[in-house]
Amino acid sequence: MKTRLLGNTGIEVSEIGFGAWQLGNEKDWGKMADADAIRLVEQAIDEECTFFDTAPNYGAGKSEELIGKAVKGKRNQVVISSKCGHHSNGEQNFEPKQLLLSVENSLRRLQTDYLDCLLLHNPSFATLTSESPQFELLERLKTEGKIRAFGASVDTGKEVKELLHRTNSQVIEVMFNMFHQEPAMAIKSAHQQGVGIIAKIPLDSGWLTGKYNRHSTFNGIRDRWSGEDIEKRAALVATVRRILGQDPSMVQAALQYILSYEEVSTTIPGAKNSKQLQHNLSASEGELSMDVLEEMRGLWENQIKNAKLPW
Repeated sequence: MKTRLLGNTGIEVSEIGFGAWQLGNEKDWGKMADADAIRLVEQAIDEECTFFDTAPNYGAGKSEELIGKAVKGKRNQVVISSKCGHHSNGEQNFEPKQLLLSVENSLRRLQTDYLDCLLLHNPSFATLTSESPQFELLERLKTEGKIRAFGASVDTGKEVKELLHRTNSQVIEVMFNMFHQEPAMAIKSAHQQGVGIIAKIPLDSGWLTGKYNRHSTFNGIRDRWSGEDIEKRAALVATVRRILGQDPSMVQAALQYILSYEEVSTTIPGAKNSKQLQHNLSASEGELSMDVLEEMRGLWENQIKNAKLPW
């Protein structure tokens, strides 16, 4: 597994991390036995995946709890990033007192006395300033040694730029994939300022696995797409397949596309079983040709950029 630096934090991470939204989250992701979830995290560590992304609201705190059990005795081998603002009870509350309580509960569930990264979880645009009480709290937690680095998890380049200009964020998590390239210029600016970038939703919620088409139906978190959205994405998937040819894995290509940007420190695909995990991690072994990279960027510019494709 190749590694990269997380900006100027001094933290080294596997370039392919482990997105842990699915752990203990039967409602959105289907049932997974606790023992299987723990084994999956242990397997990731054994295969040199070191970066784990979780949050209090993933499985109502169960994701953090399962990671805590899996990394017990191996804490120095892993980098744990969690969030605050979306709480384990489903509430969204960014009041500092509630954020502090959330962090203490995360530390307890993860069985650790520090977080490598703590991110505000999709906060309002108005809070993206160092004068906000939320960022004042993050600064304090870092001074106290409860976190090593802080920032926010956001969706757009505009939010990344605001964080860069108005906060001391060392790490920013942002949605970035073949179908969502809008933040590309902002992450270049982040890299120039020494800020680590975590690319979230790298497989476009499953579309960039190639397993969905225009006849697919969805439930749970994925029922947000309209019929028109499904048609648009299905057509884009077909175009990606044409660009790649029939043999290459779309999953690996999607991850390698993201990693073609040196500004990205790590990306965090999810996995529900050992086979998916191995497939994700093996993307670190190769890279896309310049011709394919150029076609993928052209696809964004010509067909997606102005199409208002919802996540």
